[in-house]
Amino acid sequence: MRMQKEMKLLLSDPPHGASFPHLSSAASGSADFSSLSTIDAQIEGPEDTVYANGIFEVKIQIPERYPFQPPIVSFATPIYHPNIDNSGRICLDILNLPPKGAWQPSLNISTVLTSIRLLLTEPNPDDGLMCDVGVQIQ
Repeated sequence: MRMQKEMKLLLSDPPHGASFPHLSSAASGSADFSSLSTIDAQIEGPEDTVYANGIFEVKIQIPERYPFQPPIVSFATPIYHPNIDNSGRICLDILNLPPKGAWQPSLNISTVLTSIRLLLTEPNPDDGLMCDVGVQIQ
């Protein structure tokens, strides 16, 4: 039931700079999103950053225990960023469970995408996956 609500909200009021081309076409019918396990999203590169005018493909995997477990999110588009490795994995606290992470069931896909876009604007080189990239931006 929660996934149904989240998907409808993502389509009717997507987070700034994010879109869901595959969901949009599925929603034209009366799609059942409750069994959805993967979401393909596109994130626009934030203005006034090196990523401006870029469109980045992001894959979101929804675990069976969502929202009690965070989604697994990765970049499908290669990106040069200290907090994103060559496999597309993202170092972001809300993508991990406590005690090392900050995921809470009250968070949602929209919050995750907004946080990822913010990470593109404000990298965290002190907690990087790609140390050589982090050194270059400091």
